[in-house]
Amino acid sequence: MKQIAIIGPTASGKTSLAIDIAHKTDSVILSLDSLSVYKHIDIASAKPTLKERDGIIHFGIDEVYPNETFDVLEFIACYEKTKNYAQKHNKNIIIVGGTGFYLKTLIEGLSLGISTQEPLDVGVEEAYALLNAIDPVYMQKIEQNDKYRIEKAYNIYKQSKLSPSEYFLQNPKKPIIENLPIFEIIWDTQALRDRISLRTKQMIQDGVIDEVIFLEKTYTRKPNCMSSIGIVETLEFLDGKITKEQLEEKIATNTAQLAKRQRTFNKGQFGNRQIKNILSGLNSDILKLF
Repeated sequence: MKQIAIIGPTASGKTSLAIDIAHKTDSVILSLDSLSVYKHIDIASAKPTLKERDGIIHFGIDEVYPNETFDVLEFIACYEKTKNYAQKHNKNIIIVGGTGFYLKTLIEGLSLGISTQEPLDVGVEEAYALLNAIDPVYMQKIEQNDKYRIEKAYNIYKQSKLSPSEYFLQNPKKPIIENLPIFEIIWDTQALRDRISLRTKQMIQDGVIDEVIFLEKTYTRKPNCMSSIGIVETLEFLDGKITKEQLEEKIATNTAQLAKRQRTFNKGQFGNRQIKNILSGLNSDILKLF
């Protein structure tokens, strides 16, 4: 069984490339997309339709409902499910998507033994102040409004009685995948922005407004996924705060900003990646590994 990863900013063509490669290499696909994991979020997530999947088995898509939790631990479990299937059926694995944090976790691993999902028994500000006092070096990496990471660090301290730095020193991470080849698709900034604009227009034509109406009616606005790009702007439109033209412009702008953040993250985290801006060239480079 061989495994590769294809990364790149949103709208860069990762999905179609991965499906093409999967057909040529007898592979299954594991999606690296934090929004595609949710059922009923189809248009806003730009997840591939059944037709677009073209018979290729996908994991990491439609795993949970919008009012259910899905974090990195669930993603690791999803990877293990993908791996077990691939080994049983003699398939290869293509890991593809824009959520680089999930890929980083596969490569670096996790320090196990701590439940990081326990709710805070103090306020976020109080937790941050306490952690900053006992472990200022570690907390330099965490913003004061980053509730998720503050909760994680606080639970490490509360359950282990160690500062986060001490805990990770005593409990080093173990990689889940070793020596994973990573390929990154790079586009010229303006060309990518044009692709994002076209996809945004298509999302609206495909019915993202109706999709968000259904999501709000079914799940309310409380789930974290309801604040995702494409959904939050549509809610503004439904509230009468912006026009339909502004909706399209705002989704495209926020998506382009996301793409920039993804590119920055990938550049900083995956030093061994192969960079290509021509999909056909990337295709042939990947096929050489199989």
